[in-house]
Amino acid sequence: MKLRTFKYSVKEGVKSLYRNKAFTLASVGTIVACLFLFGVFYFLISNITNIVKQAEKSVSIVTVFFDEGTTDLTKQNIKTRILERGEVAEVSYTSSEEAWEKFKESTFSEEDNVDETFGGENPLEGFDSYEIKLEDISMQSEFVEFLENLEGVRTVKCSEDFAENLTTFNSVVAYVAIATMFILLAVSVFLISITVLNGVNVRFEEIRIMKLIGATDGFIKAPFIVEGVIIGMVGAIVPLGILFPAYKKIVSYCLETFGNVIPRSISFVPAGEIFATLIPISLAVGVGIGLMGTWLTLKRKLSVLY
Repeated sequence: MKLRTFKYSVKEGVKSLYRNKAFTLASVGTIVACLFLFGVFYFLISNITNIVKQAEKSVSIVTVFFDEGTTDLTKQNIKTRILERGEVAEVSYTSSEEAWEKFKESTFSEEDNVDETFGGENPLEGFDSYEIKLEDISMQSEFVEFLENLEGVRTVKCSEDFAENLTTFNSVVAYVAIATMFILLAVSVFLISITVLNGVNVRFEEIRIMKLIGATDGFIKAPFIVEGVIIGMVGAIVPLGILFPAYKKIVSYCLETFGNVIPRSISFVPAGEIFATLIPISLAVGVGIGLMGTWLTLKRKLSVLY
């Protein structure tokens, strides 16, 4: 495209936006609302996913007990096989003595002479174990099946309800977010189509004459494409400018107000990490919506000229 043609397209696109102020504002407003809600959902999903992963790592999801008489070498081999799995976050060994001490603290904390009651013996002898924390709890079933087939493993204990509830919760959040965004995107494309359609109607005779004297398809369509892109970009930039300071303030408020309630193991996703992904996605979605609305309108309305 020549520089003169480019300037003409930008000039006409901006003119069309000004002539159709009401539709332009409605289109921009809808994209702003759409991407603002997208940003809010992205905040929620990112932090919920982060908190769930932190919760998964802070809870012993799977416990492995060994066959009677299993040697230390076999136990070490089991640990090596476990650490080769990508879903494993951490593996810790609990000896029989440590297991008995923990059991005494949780069950007989107010009683004296517990050891004498059991004759000085460890009733949990032979119950040493590996406690395993997972990166991805949705892989728990497959991981448990893998453990049960290892040589030297007697039994595997895990919290199936905990895993299922977390997986279901993640799925519900994702489905709600996708459904809401789909509706908002559809409304945005519809309003941009109306804006561009109104511009085409205003300039329809002019476009017809341009076509008759030999104007190319690209020359005719370019101003409307510029119009859609501008609407999309403005609609993306505005919510980003609102969301960035808002997110930082919300995180600061939550930490100041609920700092004593929120466990130390749980943290919010940093703003820089959030917006490193959100900015390019929002700009791409905004421009994409503008181009889609423009393309659908031009294809339908201008087809009578070709």
